[in-house]
Amino acid sequence: MEEVLNEIPDTNIELTPAECDLASLVSIKNFVSTTLKEENSLDVVCYNAGIARNTAASECLRTKEGFELTVGTNHFGHFYLNQLILPKIKQNTGRIVVTASSVHDPDSPGGAQGSKATLGTLEGLKRDGNMFEMVDGEKFDADKAYKDSKLCNVLFTRELQRRLDKDGTGIKVNCFSPGLIVGTGLFRDQNPLFTKVFDIAATNLLKVGESVHWGGGTLEYMILDKTVASKGGLFYTAAPGSGKYGDDAYGKQFAPAEVSKEARDDAKARELWELSDKLLGASSSA
Repeated sequence: MEEVLNEIPDTNIELTPAECDLASLVSIKNFVSTTLKEENSLDVVCYNAGIARNTAASECLRTKEGFELTVGTNHFGHFYLNQLILPKIKQNTGRIVVTASSVHDPDSPGGAQGSKATLGTLEGLKRDGNMFEMVDGEKFDADKAYKDSKLCNVLFTRELQRRLDKDGTGIKVNCFSPGLIVGTGLFRDQNPLFTKVFDIAATNLLKVGESVHWGGGTLEYMILDKTVASKGGLFYTAAPGSGKYGDDAYGKQFAPAEVSKEARDDAKARELWELSDKLLGASSSA
């Protein structure tokens, strides 16, 4: 935090560290009731946390309330947090930014590798409740679980924007893909040696990976750019390796793009929302 403050010329800015474990509904609720207790309004909220299990993992790990860990954290954790703090965002017509990924699309370069994202008919949520292994009702697949969670993020963005528009709030919510950034905590569950070698190869040799600086820049752009604030329900991304263009890429190479066919299914987005709301209500009161 001191390093961040040293880079900011305005010394009146205050940073407050806080713990919020998105794999625990209790932790999320405590975060909102303590850290955000004195905040009457919020200008910008970024749903940026995420985990990706080792793709070779076969055991279905779970959150504190029993949800499959990856979808439970990346989708349900953010969904619950949003439900709790949305009134504060509405007080100031704030902006909401969701970190998704291009791998939600099975036709994208990353999404086409390995297992492909699909939520099917949401049978897992309907049949098994919070004890689902996969949203589509199939057996646990660590690779697919991450991609499914990113598909959930896109559907969540679109449905949240629809609801906000219906209420006439003026709030804009958009999602984005920062690209393949190996050098972050997202890959902490992978083999360390493989991760290091893959990072060098993807970023320096294959030119498909991005730097942490680029990833931070995409988030900053989503937070501050006036164009992003003018229209909601969109997905921003750039072609692999666009980081080579530097900061000039934001708004040019990094721009709104089409999402997958399944991510454009508004009926599925509404059903996912309703099921998520129902399951979280049951789990948070248990």
